[in-house]
Amino acid sequence: MNGKGADAVPEGFIVLPLGLGFTDAMSPIYRRVEGESASIGMVVGPQHSNTMGICHGGALMTLADIAAATGVNVAQGSRGGTPTINLSLDFISAARMGQWIQADIHLVTLKRRFGFSSGAIVNSAGVVARFNGTFYLPDHKGMVKPEALGDGMPPGLQD
Repeated sequence: MNGKGADAVPEGFIVLPLGLGFTDAMSPIYRRVEGESASIGMVVGPQHSNTMGICHGGALMTLADIAAATGVNVAQGSRGGTPTINLSLDFISAARMGQWIQADIHLVTLKRRFGFSSGAIVNSAGVVARFNGTFYLPDHKGMVKPEALGDGMPPGLQD
């Protein structure tokens, strides 16, 4: 952590806009995509913490889910619409309030209708968790009803 009590957001990360459904509960949350590499990160705040003052396991699972899906989306050249089929996460160490944590994607494999993604959530002290996800790759655009929350790409995520 820096002298102000909270880690700074690393260079290259941009804040995700609001309007992404459940992801808004994690705000502020940040994204970095460089080539085929994807990372999602956040500074652990009170809204992410449990009664012990460490990052709640549900917040870590959500961060892993968003990152793993982003990795699959980047690999297939799409922006979204990849529902989670399975997500497993091994909790390794704690992330404390004020710490920057980021979920980095290490490996993505695409098959005809499924994407597989694995990575780790890290902080300045090392690995917080490791995760693996399996995602459905639909062959139609019927996953979102027209004009529903999340339909299309919100401002701020468009190139």
